[in-house]
Amino acid sequence: MEKTSLLLVEDTQAIAVQVYDFLAEQGFVVDYAATGKAGLAMAMTDTYDVVVLDLMLPDISGIEVCKKIKGNCDPAPPVLMLTARDSLQDKSEGFHAGADDYLTKPFELVELLLRCKALSKRRQLHRSSEVTIGELRVNTKTQQIYRAGQEVTLSARDFSLLMLLVEAYPNAVSRQQMISKIWGDQQPDSDVLRSHIYTLRQNLDKPFNQPMLKTIHGVGFRLDAGE
Repeated sequence: MEKTSLLLVEDTQAIAVQVYDFLAEQGFVVDYAATGKAGLAMAMTDTYDVVVLDLMLPDISGIEVCKKIKGNCDPAPPVLMLTARDSLQDKSEGFHAGADDYLTKPFELVELLLRCKALSKRRQLHRSSEVTIGELRVNTKTQQIYRAGQEVTLSARDFSLLMLLVEAYPNAVSRQQMISKIWGDQQPDSDVLRSHIYTLRQNLDKPFNQPMLKTIHGVGFRLDAGE
């Protein structure tokens, strides 16, 4: 089962460690940034299911980070704003910047967990059930795959790998991203990922004239629509 990926942007180390450890224990794949610029760079590079964003950061404000995430990331992840500011004006500013939820400090870790799960689930529900990339068509609800009108059958794990590539398209997905999202902390050796990439290629590309699954040397893998 694919893990929920979360980006935590928080400059208070004690809070960051507490939140990171708790969410990781709950099965989330957590990345961490201590500054707004670092968090924004990570959000622009990787695809996250949820972003937990502190309002008060040492370099640029969480408001500005939220605006840039919502304006530049495609797809834009849901953002949960963390802050000690609890006035209606502060909350209004956060929501106006694009925040999807707001949690004031101090907070209970279990409440944070429930809100992150709700945001992730909502994001899944709002996604289109059918995605088309070139001659590839994927129904995410039925997990049916067609290429050039011909049905493609994949194992559950190969389907999860394909979905990572579909969601990241046209960008590449690194090997480490694949391992973290699919296997989480139970990381396999490199041969396991290589084996799944091989079987994915056998089913997705071998029966057709042009390969869609491309290796980007030194980076990872991406889908090529061949257009």
